Amino acid sequence: MFPISDDNAEPGTPIVTWALIAACVAVFFWQASLPPGADELAFYQFGLIPGVLFGSVTVADAPLPAWGTIISSMFMHGGFAHLAGNMLYLWIFGDNVELAMGRVRFLVFYIVCGIAATLTHAFLVPGSTIPLVGASGAISGVLGAYLLLYPRARVRVLFIPFPLILLRTFYIPALIVLGLWFVIQVLSGLGSDIEEAGVAFWAHVGGFVAGGLLIGFFKRPDVPFFHKPAPRVFDGRSERGPWR
Repeated sequence: MFPISDDNAEPGTPIVTWALIAACVAVFFWQASLPPGADELAFYQFGLIPGVLFGSVTVADAPLPAWGTIISSMFMHGGFAHLAGNMLYLWIFGDNVELAMGRVRFLVFYIVCGIAATLTHAFLVPGSTIPLVGASGAISGVLGAYLLLYPRARVRVLFIPFPLILLRTFYIPALIVLGLWFVIQVLSGLGSDIEEAGVAFWAHVGGFVAGGLLIGFFKRPDVPFFHKPAPRVFDGRSERGPWR
């Protein structure tokens, strides 16, 4: 079960959300264009390596200072599925959060949540030499903000039963979708070895918590917490019966 859209239209154009998606996609195409070997090196040069950040190891000919990789790592991804999943979540939830903050504040919020997520992971494995890449930490902050702003918004999810028989979509309140997502991240983090390469679940947790804590400082004063979406209005004159 995973989200594919939400029923929470707000007036405005989420330019920063679109720009962040475009930037991540552009960086991914750049990664894909690198020759064999250079693509792997790029992870070590632009990904966040906790051991490098805390000075226990070094990377030869590093193009960025260690603190700079905290930012650059947010725009790199380990594969197409990694990129697609992150961009889908940003597309669904980022627009509403951006419109609730304004463009500049949303961009700052996104970066700060990404930093918080990255540092959460780094402090838990300070000597690790495995590069951390991906926008999911920053996007987790967006999810934490969305949960507090629009817990009653309807999120359309795709359900894939096992064994695969029939695909179904249905709407679930954001409180359940995002609350369950957060619980899964915590349980997955507790059940996995953070020292091994894989999903950085604690970065997700750190970003989500940061988003929830910071939303009060970044949202516009006229935007309430726990906002109730306006009911959808149907124009009967434009509707057609089942005979069409």
